[in-house]
Amino acid sequence: MAPLVNIPSRVTDMAAVQRGGKLIVQFTIPTKTTEGEALKPPVNLDLRLADQHPQPKAVQGGIALYEIPCTDWAGKNAVIEVRVVGSNGKESPWSNLTVPVVAPPPVPRDVRAEQVASGVRVTWQSAGSHFRVLRAGDAKDAPYSLLAPDVTGHEWTDTTAEIGKTYKYLVQGFEPLAAGRVAESDLPEGVSIATEAPLPGAPTNLRAVAGMASVELSWDVPEGTPAVSFRIYRAAGDGELTRIGESQGVPAYSDKTAEPGTVYRYAVSSMDATGREGPKSTPVEATR
Repeated sequence: MAPLVNIPSRVTDMAAVQRGGKLIVQFTIPTKTTEGEALKPPVNLDLRLADQHPQPKAVQGGIALYEIPCTDWAGKNAVIEVRVVGSNGKESPWSNLTVPVVAPPPVPRDVRAEQVASGVRVTWQSAGSHFRVLRAGDAKDAPYSLLAPDVTGHEWTDTTAEIGKTYKYLVQGFEPLAAGRVAESDLPEGVSIATEAPLPGAPTNLRAVAGMASVELSWDVPEGTPAVSFRIYRAAGDGELTRIGESQGVPAYSDKTAEPGTVYRYAVSSMDATGREGPKSTPVEATR
């Protein structure tokens, strides 16, 4: 039987993308020889871009990751080559990848997230015209997932956001290239937002009826977020509305402190279960 030659297998899955002014390159480090035998450590990596010989930024889980400056290659094709050198000094065949390099796409700026009726609206400013929107949960080091792969405007609404959760959003610009490739912008800082249930609406159809010893108020409960209590406001004449009482769950209130012959304005607001107050109703007048 002929002796084994113990030549490392070639890299078969090298991938690269331009991100800002760098090429991000990664591949799986071969673990076997061309004859299917396990490679003996240590295994050395020989990656080249013209006369550059960059070292890996990270090697984890058998994946090698490189970040190679590429601004000098704008408008050109960068040819990346890699081979594996075994502990015996024998080299694998070269693996090649050609990447077109362009001027770095602009980084989106002034990224904002705000809650709207349909979800969370994310907006940004940029001279670019193609964007991706990514989202992560609020857990520490939570990974980002791609929600919108190609937005051609400068805003996008996340209709899958759930009430009562905190999200982080990233917007990345990119430039489509030939053969389905893209050049990506650098990543801006993410923005966070904690979603909340909408405030309870203003009570409607407020009624104020003067009695012998009080002014009786009643109103219709607003639709939407449940109101668990109500705040009652009163002003004499054109004075400022001030709170005079609360009603727990019942859309009615009896103002027994109203002075006879005085013209009052009344308004009512709703409170939700967390104590948040909605807008006041349209004021009404009554004279006791």
